[in-house]
Amino acid sequence: MSNKTIYSRILPDGRMQQHSGDGNWAFVEIPPLGPNFPEGEPVYDPDNPPLTDEQLEGMKRIAFAKHLRFKIGLSQAAFAERYHIPIGTLRDWEQHRTEPDAPARAYLKVIAVDPDGVAEALGKQPMRPAAE
Repeated sequence: MSNKTIYSRILPDGRMQQHSGDGNWAFVEIPPLGPNFPEGEPVYDPDNPPLTDEQLEGMKRIAFAKHLRFKIGLSQAAFAERYHIPIGTLRDWEQHRTEPDAPARAYLKVIAVDPDGVAEALGKQPMRPAAE
């Protein structure tokens, strides 16, 4: 394998140029693209077939509050305390018993954008990143 770096670029008119290493650019032919599956479509595992549209419709999506809490890396109790949300309300949102109303959804979106800023504005210390 060569350690030589090859620079290529495609021009707006669709032609491709390659840097020859001596400071010049030369036109080259664009190689044809092959099929995604040369042997035909892949065979699916008979014990684990793709889900049908009906099965997909029957599945519940993860609640935004739960997704946000996982993303920030807090427990329910810590998230509820940090952002001044009653823990019962948070549990209801996460378990799809109730949905957040419009102001609560807006508040969750603000937390998603700047979790430390919201915590600071509420008088909490900003969360420190986890040790690696």
